[in-house]
Amino acid sequence: MKRARLIYNPTSGREEMKRRLPDILQRLDQGGIETTCHATIGEGDATLAAADAADRDYDMIIAAGGDGTLYEVINGLANKPNRPPLGILPVGTTNDFARATGIPKHWEYACDLIINQYTRPVDVGVANEKYFINIAGGGSLTELTYDVPSKLKTMVGQLAYYMKGLEKMTRLRPTELKFVADGVGEFHDEFMMFLICNSNSVGGFERLAPESKLDDGLLDVLLIRKMNLAEFIRLVTLALRGEHLSDPHVVHFRTNNLKVTTPDYVQLNLDGEYGGVLPGNFSVLPSHLRIFADETGVSTYQ
Repeated sequence: MKRARLIYNPTSGREEMKRRLPDILQRLDQGGIETTCHATIGEGDATLAAADAADRDYDMIIAAGGDGTLYEVINGLANKPNRPPLGILPVGTTNDFARATGIPKHWEYACDLIINQYTRPVDVGVANEKYFINIAGGGSLTELTYDVPSKLKTMVGQLAYYMKGLEKMTRLRPTELKFVADGVGEFHDEFMMFLICNSNSVGGFERLAPESKLDDGLLDVLLIRKMNLAEFIRLVTLALRGEHLSDPHVVHFRTNNLKVTTPDYVQLNLDGEYGGVLPGNFSVLPSHLRIFADETGVSTYQ
């Protein structure tokens, strides 16, 4: 019998986890996984719980919630010498990382991936002293995730981000930013935002970084130049189809090490959570964690 520590956010994604918890525990138990639970009670609690689970030598850790819960769990695990395999139950609003790795949205099938015990390695991004698994970003547009109330996210889901984004576009200003990337060079200009992607799925856009892979040891960087509202709407339309990289407003490159500086005050967004402010040093830890995934490698997120 394997031992698992289930760390879950009881408020994620319309509070689905509260309703599904007994069924999830039963399914895992029937699959030979003895599971104890930790319900998070506030910001940073999942990080502490994950670090504690690693120290107590659990066979695996399961993160149940959205990308924010996963971000905290990653930050509890990434600096540990013993990093148990990670299972993911995507019951949040957007679930970008689960979408990128093909982890099923339906809890039954997500549990079955954990029960099957097949794992794959994934890179972990480093932003100053913090870790991210999916995306790091900065600039006016990336700050909108802080402006969306948690109750609104629970009620209307991903639509809340789009509503707030269009509202924010009417008062955006570009920011002077300087990027120095290993193997690429330097960029110094005014940008609306920058995105540093560890996966192809960001903010519900499954093709935002179409060349990005979770185990290639590289970060995909997108710099978005200043534009008006009409140009932004056009760019979003292109991004939905994965055709935005050739747009003149987009600078795209790949690197394993990046330094970002600015004379302005710019907040960092790490996997949808507040990650401090610039300046920032960004790097990647290749194949640093293992996650439970589909052995066929076929995306089953639905």
